[in-house]
Amino acid sequence: MSHSDGVSSDAETSTDADAPADTAHAGDTANADDTANADDTASTGDAAHADNTVNAAVAALERGEPVLVHDAADREGEVDLIYHAADVTPKAVARMRTDAGGLICTALSHDVCEAFDLPFLADALEHPAVTDESLDYDERASFSLTVNHRDTYTGITDDDRSLTITALADAAADAGADAGATDFAATFRAPGHVHLLRGAPNGLADREGHTELGLALAEAADRPPAVVVCEMLDAETGEARTPADARRYAEEHGFVYAEGRTLLDALRR
Repeated sequence: MSHSDGVSSDAETSTDADAPADTAHAGDTANADDTANADDTASTGDAAHADNTVNAAVAALERGEPVLVHDAADREGEVDLIYHAADVTPKAVARMRTDAGGLICTALSHDVCEAFDLPFLADALEHPAVTDESLDYDERASFSLTVNHRDTYTGITDDDRSLTITALADAAADAGADAGATDFAATFRAPGHVHLLRGAPNGLADREGHTELGLALAEAADRPPAVVVCEMLDAETGEARTPADARRYAEEHGFVYAEGRTLLDALRR
């Protein structure tokens, strides 16, 4: 029974002509207080849950472990396996290949991309297939160049991609006012086998994708702005893994699973 139902019942059973009004006012006051207290409790509980989730994800990145993040059902609706780029060993690349199965991309912050003059891929190509039309889930793709470290052979092996990705983390840590495209080109060549993603200029204030969520977690962990994201796919259905399935995977492997909306609640405060 709702609070309003309770007030109505009390009023109807009263025998005093003035009682219904008095009872209703008292009930309204109590109900308003109860509702406010319930809202405060729920809000506090939600905030605590969001903080705990962020803290767990940040601690995982600090330990060199991946986190699984579901962006939102009304966005891509996908779960990405996210590592800090500095911790992507050959075994981590193998895990992303075999357990996740999506595209292995390295996301760099807007400032790092600006320092190294890394363009949006759509801006760098002139071809009829290149489009500036909005995507179903976003205004534009975050893709930049594809690169290999200059010391790699083909660039596709787990060892080669690990070298490229960890070197990108080093580059992100060193990107400053003196950095430039020439410095980047001294270490990396394009095209390659590691896809770069550009973070939005104002991070989560501009965009709520896995790129920005991962970079925000890296910042919270006080680590360079370079993370690796890889979509979790289902080998049986050919579709994206469901959040429930991805959560089970996280539990089985002792990894942190987080909902993007929960992370946003805490990271934006």
